[in-house]
Amino acid sequence: MGVKQVIKNLDAFPRAEDHLLQKTQSGALVSVIGIIIMTTLFIHELSFYLTIHTVHQMSVDLTRGETLPIHINMSFPSLPCDVLSVDAIDMSGKHEVDLDTNIWKLRLNSHGHIIGTEYISDLVEKEHAAHKHDGGKDHHEDSEQKIHLQTFDESTEKMIKKVKQALTDGEGCRVYGVLNVQRVAGNFHISVHGLNIQVAQMIFGGSNNVNVSHVIHDLSFGPKYPGLHNPLDETTRVLHDTSGTFKYYIKIVPTEYRYISKEVLPTNQFSVTEYYSPLNEFDRIWPAVYFLYDLSPITVTIKEERRSFLHFITRLCAVLGGTFALTGMLDRWMYRFVEVLTKPKKSRSGPR
Repeated sequence: MGVKQVIKNLDAFPRAEDHLLQKTQSGALVSVIGIIIMTTLFIHELSFYLTIHTVHQMSVDLTRGETLPIHINMSFPSLPCDVLSVDAIDMSGKHEVDLDTNIWKLRLNSHGHIIGTEYISDLVEKEHAAHKHDGGKDHHEDSEQKIHLQTFDESTEKMIKKVKQALTDGEGCRVYGVLNVQRVAGNFHISVHGLNIQVAQMIFGGSNNVNVSHVIHDLSFGPKYPGLHNPLDETTRVLHDTSGTFKYYIKIVPTEYRYISKEVLPTNQFSVTEYYSPLNEFDRIWPAVYFLYDLSPITVTIKEERRSFLHFITRLCAVLGGTFALTGMLDRWMYRFVEVLTKPKKSRSGPR
């Protein structure tokens, strides 16, 4: 008996007999409020536990010998597809010219709608060394233009007429695809540099008439992961009655995204600054849109994690226990308050 009595004395939750318990309307109201609060907090804590959060870590980039994928999706509303070319050069001086298999061009009308998809190859300047645009004389007089036109073959003459008609109709071009380049610093640009200097002069009448207005729908350096924001997406640059060269200086940060399922996604994120250089009447360079990129020596690892179950139980006990204790205190206060208000009425209602 002594041991049982000692154990009973340890009971922190003594029970009162049923006839000693008193149920009140104020207690019922507080109980309903407490249940609503505890249910709301339980749902919030459960969603907090089930929500996946990310942890960022940094380390030195040790990858070697891999290629860098460049995803391009751009529109040039003022330049036909026939005159546009893509070129990529890395820091070692390697000139990538075999890029047409992964790049496509779509013809656009003056309203930006697709009207043709026949431009699938001949997108890069395969004779870059022979077709430099930093020299040569301007030919503005009609007689000189006729002399140059006579030196072109029939296909070139047809192309010149076709491009001029496309410029008159307000035709544009959308360039999209993937460039796989060496994982070193370099640049790629989209321009009219693929044209022979004399052909370009015949078509545009001078570099000042080349309008490189563009819209960057998407530019990325690898697959996208949750929460990634590419700063150049949906960037629009429009020129009016002028021309020049756009340069985007890009700093690429190698990134690994580790899903909670242990799947690893290698990709890249980047930051960018831009610079625009307008042409003047004495410049002999031709407008272009350059993307100059460099790689950071630091790689970022992003891990998906879920909070521990013990952490969830601890927070749940704290929230529910605190709410229960608070509603108990509120119930006692309300009971005392109602008791104080009702006692005078009972004293006046007695016999006189």
